[in-house]
Amino acid sequence: MVMPFMSSCGKSPNSNASALNIQYQVVNLNQGIGSVDLYVNFIKVNSFSYFYPNASGYFNLPSIQTPFQLRPGTSLTPGTIAPSYNILTLNNVLIPNTRYTLMLMGLTKDTVYSIFTADTSALPTQGKGKIRFVNASPNNLGQVTVTANDSTAFAGVPFRTMTKFIQLTAGTYDFKMYQTGSTDVLLDKPNVTIQDGRIYTLYCYGLANRTDSLAFGSGVITNK
Repeated sequence: MVMPFMSSCGKSPNSNASALNIQYQVVNLNQGIGSVDLYVNFIKVNSFSYFYPNASGYFNLPSIQTPFQLRPGTSLTPGTIAPSYNILTLNNVLIPNTRYTLMLMGLTKDTVYSIFTADTSALPTQGKGKIRFVNASPNNLGQVTVTANDSTAFAGVPFRTMTKFIQLTAGTYDFKMYQTGSTDVLLDKPNVTIQDGRIYTLYCYGLANRTDSLAFGSGVITNK
């Protein structure tokens, strides 16, 4: 498992997550695992399972008592006995007044990778927004390069990698993704609005040159 988030592990002395203003979201970018459910301190917290390739959106945690566990989803089959095995287990101590994103990636239930990150950054300069990029495409692309209005924004980003935030002048952008070293556009994502003072995460997933449910795609999350 890949979790580029540095924190200590263990039980939290305070389980009142709402009072601590902590928000969380799950982004399921691994089609092979189907849907997933989140358990906090062994209790399921979501009413509807998280499906590929969607972001759950931020939600308030009912508790921050570890462990946090991802298990196969059950919301499509009412009455199903909840699986007892974990796809992923995390024991990070969470910080008050912070938003977090857990991104699941890979191709099958046997190859599940993750990025868990605090969605924080210093405020951008006035008149600008911030954006970072995650390559969650488990393909033999090697690396992905992203341009913003035809200027390089992120160069040579490997699979399972999250970049640092960069600043962009507030406005509307056309993001294009390429296999690094190629001039062939993998994906064109036009009309993305970057607002003054906001921060975003741009990500890609799926496989290049596919037209089925595993087709190469992308999404944008507003983190703040």
